Amino acid sequence: QLFFNALNKENYKPLITALLSYRETYKLDDWLFYQLIRKTAQQLSPKALDYERYTLYKWFMLVKCGYNVQLVFANDKLLFYVQSNENIYDIPLYEENGKQFVCLNMHDFGKIDFQKEPLKKVNIDVPEGVNSFSYRINRIPDFKTVDYTEKKLVFHYNQKEVSYKIKENPEMVKLFSNYPSVDFESYFNIPLCKETYTSLIPVLKRKLKGKSQYAGIDYLMKFTRHAFMYETDQANFGVEKRLSPQQTLMQPYSDCDDRVGLLYYLIKEIYNLPMIVVVYPSHVMLGVELRKPHGVPILYNGAQYSLCEPTPQRLELPIGSVSPELKDVAYQVQYAYDPGKK
Repeated sequence: QLFFNALNKENYKPLITALLSYRETYKLDDWLFYQLIRKTAQQLSPKALDYERYTLYKWFMLVKCGYNVQLVFANDKLLFYVQSNENIYDIPLYEENGKQFVCLNMHDFGKIDFQKEPLKKVNIDVPEGVNSFSYRINRIPDFKTVDYTEKKLVFHYNQKEVSYKIKENPEMVKLFSNYPSVDFESYFNIPLCKETYTSLIPVLKRKLKGKSQYAGIDYLMKFTRHAFMYETDQANFGVEKRLSPQQTLMQPYSDCDDRVGLLYYLIKEIYNLPMIVVVYPSHVMLGVELRKPHGVPILYNGAQYSLCEPTPQRLELPIGSVSPELKDVAYQVQYAYDPGKK
């Protein structure tokens, strides 16, 4: 309360105005705006010098920019939670008065046993803090061209080596280093940054021009299956982590749901077909509505979807096939993409 009262008396409004103006000018989604808040707080009060003060600056700026943010103690650990109405996984959250609050700085503490360290809310009423926070990302800001590096992706298709050179930016890794696990719709639809997009999608479109729909999607499936090394999230990151299509392109390793997200994005950008995400107890696949179904299609809402396997398996599966281990395993459709819906 003392920190808030002292800062609230200062001439903070030009800073808040500048932040909101920057957000509007560059059309920043909430997650990217929060990264700007973090950098600003780091300039005002470096994290390494005083973590609590750094956290309070972030909280003050976010709440003054209109977000419903709450400070909470778990013993001597200062956490702050933001109201978010979306499905967020793998980070702490709680509900209050029918609203969900998600922890924004849990990554700084690792794991906390909330049974032994129960939350104690700090009650400070800030009238401006009323808006919920969204983890959806609809636009990636442009980066300086000089910041990009080049990455070569190689795979074999029809016994021939094929390679692509894509542009990537290390800043993208920083932007998503603490991004939580969100639902399939949210992270599958995170766009590529401009330079990565223009170095890959038009090239793929030219490559697939003149091919049949089946042949084109088979090519994209094999690209996603073989241009990247497989590794589980536990082995790769130590925790469950869902990668956006951009992250999957940049990372040397990825697992099944990451590859499904990348294949989904490629098919959406090149063919824009209806798709479903098919979830088994320990695996994820993509279903695509083709002009002519292949294999044993999945019937969903009156349409037939052919299964596509973008993850390396014991057998080299064609479109419409599932591995023998999953043939009789129950599945769920957890996301459906309809090109006709905005």
